[in-house]
Amino acid sequence: MQHFSTHLLCLAAIAFLVFGIATSFHGQTTSNGDFTYVTNPPRIEVSPGTIVPASVPYCSSRSLGSLICYSPDFIRAAYNFPSGLNGQGQTIVIVDAFGSPTIQNDLAVFDSTFGIPAPPSFTVLCPQGCPTFQPRNALHDEVGWTIETSLDVEYAHAMAPGASIVLVVAATSSGNAINTAEAAAIAQFPGSIMSQSFGIPEILVHDNNAQILQAEKNYAAAKQANITVLASAGDSGATNGHATANALFPASDPLNTAVGGTEGNPYLPTGTAFNCASGKTCTSGLATFTGPCSVGPRPGFPGCTPVGYGAEQVWNEPKLGAATGGSPSLFFGVPGFQAGLGLTSRTVPDISYNAAVNGGVLVYYTALGSPTWFVVGGTSAGSPQWAAIVALANQFSASKGKGPLGYINPALYKLAESSAYSTDFHDMKSGNNQLAGTPVGFNAGPGYDFATGWGTPNVANLVGDLVACVKTAACP
Repeated sequence: MQHFSTHLLCLAAIAFLVFGIATSFHGQTTSNGDFTYVTNPPRIEVSPGTIVPASVPYCSSRSLGSLICYSPDFIRAAYNFPSGLNGQGQTIVIVDAFGSPTIQNDLAVFDSTFGIPAPPSFTVLCPQGCPTFQPRNALHDEVGWTIETSLDVEYAHAMAPGASIVLVVAATSSGNAINTAEAAAIAQFPGSIMSQSFGIPEILVHDNNAQILQAEKNYAAAKQANITVLASAGDSGATNGHATANALFPASDPLNTAVGGTEGNPYLPTGTAFNCASGKTCTSGLATFTGPCSVGPRPGFPGCTPVGYGAEQVWNEPKLGAATGGSPSLFFGVPGFQAGLGLTSRTVPDISYNAAVNGGVLVYYTALGSPTWFVVGGTSAGSPQWAAIVALANQFSASKGKGPLGYINPALYKLAESSAYSTDFHDMKSGNNQLAGTPVGFNAGPGYDFATGWGTPNVANLVGDLVACVKTAACP
């Protein structure tokens, strides 16, 4: 049974700025009870000359030197994406405020750079009218939203290149505007997968239950329409930058699948330089690869070949002022799918994905005029890529004569509590999500934990089991 806390505190949002990286998801409320979602994915601009498909997993930046950075091929190899599925016949709905005036161009250049075919269709839907980009709008951080848009669209598409992409653009980042945009998308795209890389700390939500209830109505409608809804768990640790542990909404909603963050293990500090000799298998944390590749004026030249998975731990980069969200909810009671875990309330995340900045993904962006490559991290990267994984599962389900998976939380937990856990997921057992300067965090440990949920996917193994679990209740 869900409940809404009547004892929430309304605190001013805290913004951390380290090395020019702003942590995401510090929302705010207004005097009329409306709240504003904020997203600003943590990122570092990298030198364009190092963005060559054969050069990764190394990039360079003026401020930090060598960085670990991944192209789509490295992520696919690390998480064992199956070669026989591409999301064909499925639709991924990306929800963002403000959108980006250059997203079509950015996606086309990104695809060309990494040899990815264009999506079957790419639709920009603005239910309230497409807003004009105002980069000086600091209150709503439209620049941050444009970068978020590029990240979400490029990586949902990269991981499921056969799926159609729909970018749903809310006119503003207020809760009301997001709810209106999502309601339109849910009505128009039944059977799709919806990704939300934004949120507001529950501790900041005050006197606006109407917006929470409208969002709840949307998520219930999505469940009825067989839409899978995912949301990022946040980039500011267990407390979202405050003094008390609290979850991020809408990730905390039990009708959403909450995606937390991981990083490579070992985590290689920025500026790390080492060579991988020809024919040797090396690790950059998350991914393994074969040489020859080296760090130098052109990092990685003449190129590294992705091989597979390395190892992971909880995402926590103190020097970059970021760590994965993950905490018991202040709003929602324990849902049925989390019964038996000894929880006191709905707890997020449910699952996780690579979120490191030094170990992030390469994103192309031109909304401010000049061609720019970023290495981007945060749980913002996990939600759209998990949406792509569900698109692959929906495609597999369709090949068996069955429909889209829709609401997946009960099946995810059944799988994780079954004999399939060790083959379908990577279990995080080290690290914590205590953001530097805050008093509370949670440790990783065997099985479910508050920092990473059940862990990250082994996609090829997970897809078939998830379809079986949802569509036939035949969990292993």
